[in-house]
Amino acid sequence: QVQLVESGGGLVQAGGSLRVSCTTSGRTIRNYNMGWFRQAPGKEREFVVVIRWSDGSTYYADSVKGRFTISRDNAKNTVYLQMNNLKPEDTAVYYCAADSQPISRWYHGYGIDYWGKGTLVTVSS
Repeated sequence: QVQLVESGGGLVQAGGSLRVSCTTSGRTIRNYNMGWFRQAPGKEREFVVVIRWSDGSTYYADSVKGRFTISRDNAKNTVYLQMNNLKPEDTAVYYCAADSQPISRWYHGYGIDYWGKGTLVTVSS
């Protein structure tokens, strides 16, 4: 079994920065694409970013492009999401995910293999 555990969420002022982490445990998932989704209060879950395991290519939602950066440390079994210039609309629970299938599945999120329990990011105005 695979477990994904997020950490690093919290409260930050608009314009500030925050880094959230996702550490995996259980069997090796180094050949899994990994990334983040988020769900704001009263809204549906949405795709944020994914990093492809094979070549490190990254794909971002337009809403975070240029402000968020994903990185992956396979030696530590950890994926990071650096969030800069945060806005109140970034407030959400951020979920780490891992999936063995093509990147296209990330844009709707259905069928993703593994999910973390989420970490709350709150951006105050």
